[in-house]
Amino acid sequence: MASIGKLVGPGSGNDAAAGSHGVDEISDHDMLLFQQLFKRHIGLHLPLSKKALLQSRLSHRLHELGLRDLTQYFRRISGEHDVEERQRAIDLITTNETYFFREQGHFDFLKQELLPQWEQHKSLRVWSAACATGEEAYTLAMLLDQQRAAGSWSVLGSDISLRVLRFARRALYPMARGQNIPRPYLRRYCLLGTGEYEGHFLVQSDLRAKVEFAQRNLTALHEHDDGLYDLIFLRNVIIYFDSDTKLKVLRDVIARLRPGGYLVVGHSESLHGMELELLMHSPSIYRKPQ
Repeated sequence: MASIGKLVGPGSGNDAAAGSHGVDEISDHDMLLFQQLFKRHIGLHLPLSKKALLQSRLSHRLHELGLRDLTQYFRRISGEHDVEERQRAIDLITTNETYFFREQGHFDFLKQELLPQWEQHKSLRVWSAACATGEEAYTLAMLLDQQRAAGSWSVLGSDISLRVLRFARRALYPMARGQNIPRPYLRRYCLLGTGEYEGHFLVQSDLRAKVEFAQRNLTALHEHDDGLYDLIFLRNVIIYFDSDTKLKVLRDVIARLRPGGYLVVGHSESLHGMELELLMHSPSIYRKPQ
């Protein structure tokens, strides 16, 4: 990899501070209120067992605001007078760390089976529907750039969290997240950090320019008309929805899949028993009938 000099700070896609910061422990009643709030706005199923996670992810923010307990914070974010703060809470709760070429089998399928069968002149649209800090979207872009003509493909990465989308656009990552990137891809698409950025790498600007990032709420896709996609990655996100929300999200996502297109979910996620307009190609890979 080439080297990078001074850039923006590395940041972190998952740097919510742990620790109570003197914040009172959340009660079961308040936990129920937060459950209802996150379910209503983003479809997130937050079980009672996640009380400690909720407290640890929000406690630093409460400390910054001078609040003693989550009851006060709930009052602040539950109405419509502080939507910006509610988005900040969503960012803190939904942030999860990932890495490049995660669940390698899906990318092997794309490289070895799917891309060769798609006609070169066809313009491909790919959607990373829960892209987090962008590793999945850039992985897809690397593969497409290797095997497709310039201008014949596009990648959209979307997430509910504005915080992780800012991180994705910056495209500066700890080296540990790129340990699965094949060496030829590292040389072509990544710049090695030096000095204060030692231990990080930056995705090349040419590749960054080919990936668009935008906020999308998977439970409210009707708010955006993004057209149809040939390939949608919806990995490791539906496990956070209850059964009704999961079915709604899947049906809405499939409605945005072109006939003959493919949907990829996480290896640990199952669509078994769900009435969906899909044919199983292999576990976690599905095709929409023509």
